[in-house]
Amino acid sequence: MTALPDPDYQADFYQFVASKRLFAWLMDSVLITLLASVAVVFTAFTGLFIWPLLYLVIGFIYRAVTIAAGSATWGMVIAGIELRDLSGRKLDGQGALLHTAGYSISMAFPVLQIISILMMLMSARGQGLTDAVLGTVMLNRRR
Repeated sequence: MTALPDPDYQADFYQFVASKRLFAWLMDSVLITLLASVAVVFTAFTGLFIWPLLYLVIGFIYRAVTIAAGSATWGMVIAGIELRDLSGRKLDGQGALLHTAGYSISMAFPVLQIISILMMLMSARGQGLTDAVLGTVMLNRRR
């Protein structure tokens, strides 16, 4: 039993969440690219030699910090969605770190990312692989 909205009786909480997640991911990717580019300038362009690592580290920190602060990245805020745990609460620091680690692992293995996307599109609550493991869900923000 969870305190999450029922997808059959409270479908508004889950409406268009999959497409909003894609939009949020695109917004976050652009922002992370900009932050990594600024970091390259501050490293006198030596950061270009470790660009993939720099992008991964900045992306991990960005996601973990923003999710811990408000249960959503800035892209998610713009898209009007947020993460909730099984009890319906916003994610705390530990939940944000675990969710970000799960996301990072699924991005490292394309087959896991494909499974996650299919789960988001086909499950009643639109949960991805990391969400299913952690018991989190993405909801439309309450107004």
